[in-house]
Amino acid sequence: MAQAGTDLIRLAWPDVGPAEVAAAAEVLESGQLTMGPKVEQFEAGLASACEVEHAVVVSSGTAALHLALLALELGRGDEVLVPAYTFPATANVVALVGARPVLVDVDSETMNLDLERASAAVTPRTRAVLAVHLFGRPLAWDGLEAALPEDVVLLEDAAGALGGRRQGRPCGSLGRLGCLSFHPRKVVTTGEGGAVVTGNDGLADAIRRLRHHGWRPPDNRDLPAAGFNYRLSDLQCAIGLTQLERLDELLARRRELAAAYEERLHGAVATPSAEPGDEHGWQAYVVQLDRRDEALAALREAGIEAQIGTYGVHRLAAYRDQGSFPGADACFERALALPFHSRLSEDDLDRVAQTLLSFVGQTR
Repeated sequence: MAQAGTDLIRLAWPDVGPAEVAAAAEVLESGQLTMGPKVEQFEAGLASACEVEHAVVVSSGTAALHLALLALELGRGDEVLVPAYTFPATANVVALVGARPVLVDVDSETMNLDLERASAAVTPRTRAVLAVHLFGRPLAWDGLEAALPEDVVLLEDAAGALGGRRQGRPCGSLGRLGCLSFHPRKVVTTGEGGAVVTGNDGLADAIRRLRHHGWRPPDNRDLPAAGFNYRLSDLQCAIGLTQLERLDELLARRRELAAAYEERLHGAVATPSAEPGDEHGWQAYVVQLDRRDEALAALREAGIEAQIGTYGVHRLAAYRDQGSFPGADACFERALALPFHSRLSEDDLDRVAQTLLSFVGQTR
């Protein structure tokens, strides 16, 4: 709760304005709210941004992950490696297709998959790795490729990494399939929404069928196989298209905010970064420090919204008893997401930093 005389500093605030309002109004006035031209336009823009042949938009980032696994025909008897520190959807979709999510520890500094442990986790049943660019930091993809057998399919959970690059290559284009999210905390938002991006024609066609009940357009007289209604509306795609046209601007503002936090917090807490030659996607600004829960409480008491980084999946009832994950434990206990959005002022940044620095000073 904000202290008397202070305004609440929000954790997140989507960067939407008159252009997005006008785009939504145009669709409303057209009378075609779904399955119209804005879907294809948004998909074309996403494919261009990720430098791939195909983008297929769907109703959420989770739907994108689900359809990616189904398109690869993963299921019972298969194992898929998943980071032990990630949002649970990454593991949930593996379980939902009938495969077994095998948790793999993460590097406690980068918070991304530990490549040596991923290599050690491979068994004859391992079909794929669902690797996450957590909070927008690109995973060392070339290292992952070298660490795993060629027959293990590499998939990207790039939910927070649109605009991020690994050694010049866009996140989303690195694996067989890449999955994006347009949740309001992402750089580009449609409210809720997601996409699968790929250079594979057959996989793209399979995902298009699966998102639309299983139909194979343009001949919808028969239904070859059952599918889902995972479509994204024209209304949402119009907003997303406008956001995508501003991607460079949105990323630039987030880089400015990250640099401002770095200047204020360097040396006091562990601040996020990317490897030389990589471009961070800056979905969130997540620091690490001891006594995280107490720091979180101190920020909230000062009227500053903050949150844990994400989840130690192995600590959730659905995924317990897979072993010890010290890297994921360290991240889960120490990671703290700070306010991170384009409406933050210099005074806001000062207030967040001063509150955090005061806490750190008191605990040393």
